[in-house]
Amino acid sequence: MKKIFLPIMAAALLVACGSNESKQTTEANDNSGNTESTSSTDVSDNPDYQKGLALVAKNDCLTCHKVDEKLIGPPYRDVADKYAGIPNRDSIVKHLADKIISGGTGVWGQVAMTPHPGISEPDAEAMVKYVLLLKK
Repeated sequence: MKKIFLPIMAAALLVACGSNESKQTTEANDNSGNTESTSSTDVSDNPDYQKGLALVAKNDCLTCHKVDEKLIGPPYRDVADKYAGIPNRDSIVKHLADKIISGGTGVWGQVAMTPHPGISEPDAEAMVKYVLLLKK
């Protein structure tokens, strides 16, 4: 039963998280009157999104966080929005990955972020990249 339940839950999580993203199509006219259709970037196709989502689902992240709702910790979209304007993306990815591994408190209130020393730095960075893709 567990062998069936876990893949079904993982698939449901992927569908639920991916369904919040909308695809937009715009048409651009050139000087000759021809129109060409272009799609805005769908973040769910991004490899960072896919890898990060899988890692978030595999670990205990969803115990404290949701994409759009506050639980114990902040919603992922709020985190993404807070750090969206920072020019050096690599440094913020490393900083937030270190927060996942080491834990911390004070940025989002007095509730502490539980440390996750069992998560590797590359995996933590992949999770951060996923979260940062969720900006509004």
